[in-house]
Amino acid sequence: MFISENRFAKLSLCTLALMVLPLTCAAWQTPAGITLEIVSDAGQVLRQFDVTQASERDTRRAYLEATKGQRYSIRVRNYTGGRVGVVLAVDGRNIISGKKSHLRRSEPMYILNPYQSASYDGWRTSDTQVHRFFFTDSGESYAGAFGDHSAMGVIAVAAYAEKTPRRQSENYLKEQRREGADSAGPAPEAAGKSSRAAPANEADSRPGTGFGEGQTSHVVRVHFKPQRRPFAKRFLKYEWRETLVRLGFIHVPEPHNRFWPRESRASVQGFSPYPPGYWNHR
Repeated sequence: MFISENRFAKLSLCTLALMVLPLTCAAWQTPAGITLEIVSDAGQVLRQFDVTQASERDTRRAYLEATKGQRYSIRVRNYTGGRVGVVLAVDGRNIISGKKSHLRRSEPMYILNPYQSASYDGWRTSDTQVHRFFFTDSGESYAGAFGDHSAMGVIAVAAYAEKTPRRQSENYLKEQRREGADSAGPAPEAAGKSSRAAPANEADSRPGTGFGEGQTSHVVRVHFKPQRRPFAKRFLKYEWRETLVRLGFIHVPEPHNRFWPRESRASVQGFSPYPPGYWNHR
């Protein structure tokens, strides 16, 4: 866990919590608790196409458009009056540890102070460096380097409220150890070497997130004890433009043709048009 002062605090159980410096302050509240946005390096907030089901009370799902080669940041805002721990996963991998993520409270997480926000630019490889996120083919992605396509193309966050400090029971400690063991996986440095050394075994044109150039990003560790369950989850499925057009989220108008009007003459004149397929059976 990270704090705004340059020192290390004792870790709570198996959870590693980090705070990126500096944080910016949000001056308003929203019932959503947290928001998740994807921001391009040009400063554009990528449009989201909501597909949340009515039955998903604390969960939000949306599509967004990915552009190959585009570098991006994940921006999370905390609209609550307390500290919040956020477990972030890209293509199913925790962005701090690089391990397979199940969005559990025992995983490494970033901490947001009340009414604050932070942007996360890449895969963390140390307390001072991340490697940039960018959209690419899934065969060239960070997760693909491990052969992990189980959550390809999804950016996910689970938000945990802070627990009131109290003495931990033996059962709680056992649960933390079990959850930590379930999320085990290779270190992020190994992923970077794998993705450079060996291409994907099979060509895959679906979108994924790559392991880009290194960038300075300072964090500090803080003490944070998460609640048992997340109070909010957000999932963003990114797709290439042609996929979103096919799914109907993006409308591409037909180009104008001066020899072929958009509407038939019968429709313009107010008469009944022939039914679709009529002339195919004549």
